[in-house]
Amino acid sequence: MNFLAHLCLANGDSGLMLGGMIGDFVRGRRALKIYPEPVRRGIILHRYIDRRTDHSAIVKKLRRGFPREFRRYSGIIIDVAFDHELALNWWRYMPGSLERFDVEVRDLLRDNKHLVPEGLNQFMQYADLHGLFTAYREVDVTLFCLAGMGTRLTRPNPLHRVAEVWPELAPQFKVAFREFFPEIQSDVLDWRGARNPEG
Repeated sequence: MNFLAHLCLANGDSGLMLGGMIGDFVRGRRALKIYPEPVRRGIILHRYIDRRTDHSAIVKKLRRGFPREFRRYSGIIIDVAFDHELALNWWRYMPGSLERFDVEVRDLLRDNKHLVPEGLNQFMQYADLHGLFTAYREVDVTLFCLAGMGTRLTRPNPLHRVAEVWPELAPQFKVAFREFFPEIQSDVLDWRGARNPEG
């Protein structure tokens, strides 16, 4: 899952939201020790969500439908495509507008800037420049983001050419997302209940 989905799945918990964003920039268990407990839990939840997504039968089936050339990068493409679907259907999953949520995320990061890794700062500068997260509603922006990700990978990749296969894959993304997202929401509720019986 990509940034917007991780933020949504934190369900308003600021520690889980912050950890959900930091999660892509922290490796190993030792690195967790520098963060306060609520943020550590958010990073651990981020990893749990990523594992559940990778092992989902729905997502595995979706990946098998990719043209061979793009299959190696299907996980990246699906993550961003699901953020696109979430942005389009925000009202189905969260109270309030995506625009308001976008502002709240910026406020959260500003209030906790001493905890934010440089990589996340750089991403948020990029996000501000391109109007993310609300701009994920636009297919052109989504494709541009994927192309940008491709430039940061060390090996040659086809992420700058996802537009070639997007029309074929987009209906599959829509169906898979609507099937998968309630499933991962339920998994996260179970995870939180098991680790925090009072809420």
